[in-house]
Amino acid sequence: MTDFIPPAKPVIGDEERAAVDRVLRSGMVAQGPEVAAFEEEFARELVDGRDCVAVNSGTSGLHLGLLAAGVGPGDEVIVPAFTFAATGNSVALTGATPVFADIDLDTYTLDPAHVESLVTERTKAIMPVHLYGHPARMDELARIAEKHSLLVFEDAAQAHGAKLGGRSVGTFGTFGMFSLYPTKNMTSGEGGMVSVDSEEMRRRMRLLRNQGMETQYQNELIGFNNRMTDIHAAIGRVQLTRVGGWTAQRQENAAYLDAHLQHVRTPVVLDGAEHVYHQYTVALPEALAPARASILTRLKDEFGVGTGVYYPVPTNELPSFAGTGPAADLPNTRTAAASVFSLPVHPSLTPSDLERIVDAVNTVTEEARP
Repeated sequence: MTDFIPPAKPVIGDEERAAVDRVLRSGMVAQGPEVAAFEEEFARELVDGRDCVAVNSGTSGLHLGLLAAGVGPGDEVIVPAFTFAATGNSVALTGATPVFADIDLDTYTLDPAHVESLVTERTKAIMPVHLYGHPARMDELARIAEKHSLLVFEDAAQAHGAKLGGRSVGTFGTFGMFSLYPTKNMTSGEGGMVSVDSEEMRRRMRLLRNQGMETQYQNELIGFNNRMTDIHAAIGRVQLTRVGGWTAQRQENAAYLDAHLQHVRTPVVLDGAEHVYHQYTVALPEALAPARASILTRLKDEFGVGTGVYYPVPTNELPSFAGTGPAADLPNTRTAAASVFSLPVHPSLTPSDLERIVDAVNTVTEEARP
């Protein structure tokens, strides 16, 4: 039987295990020196030296970032509907209203023109998602934000190391959040890292993650227990030394797929953008989109090729957001949700894996064509 090629595969080896053992032997397993070192190293390696604050999940990072920036009841934050629900959830958890905007079908990120049409007197911020590892159109979004005196926040959960015009994602806004979930380009087991643009943001984030205190029992505000442990930070520190090489391998794998896939639309990379391929997401042409489920079933059952559909239900159409914010007409979002799927691109793929993926997709889509 053909070995199954999973759509994602975390790489965790002896160095990560040794790092965890080192922390366990130290007796200090909660937030401590490993977290502090991880924050400094992440800042230096991935966000051009910006201060960073480690937390226990990507969603916590978004939530605390929004709170630290002053977002709350009565505010609106413009977000994409074509992304994971955590983006909208984090806004709603502050008491603010997520306003869902459409995407462009090249990058699957926020469409600046539609964003601007949604600005009202209640709009506090724009929060783009650097989806699948491709940067959002930050230059255009920044101009809109400046014109309307809005803040910009970055959901960079999937974009470790991505750049636009030579500038790292996570350095364009008031804050940028990176997820460290196991399937991301690098992991700490679970966790999040938030880059911030000021000492004030850094301090508020640090207070909010730790019950509102920097000094024990000196609580300055109402906060949360959203700390990262030293165990998780130790894993993340090892992964940080390897993510550059993994990214280069993802890009090499993506180039092979770009060159050989047929009958699907391969990822677009904008001029000046560096795509880090958290996902390698293709789109079926309109005539094939209704057959997506059967195509993916054949890829798995007949060829052993795993896939993922991110995201089949736009956030604004989820039951959890029923009646939230203004009604949204998002045609590009609906098109993407109905037609895209993601293929394996992770650094563990072998040349024969890549050949099998290409053969499988080309064969199945050719046979599905009307």
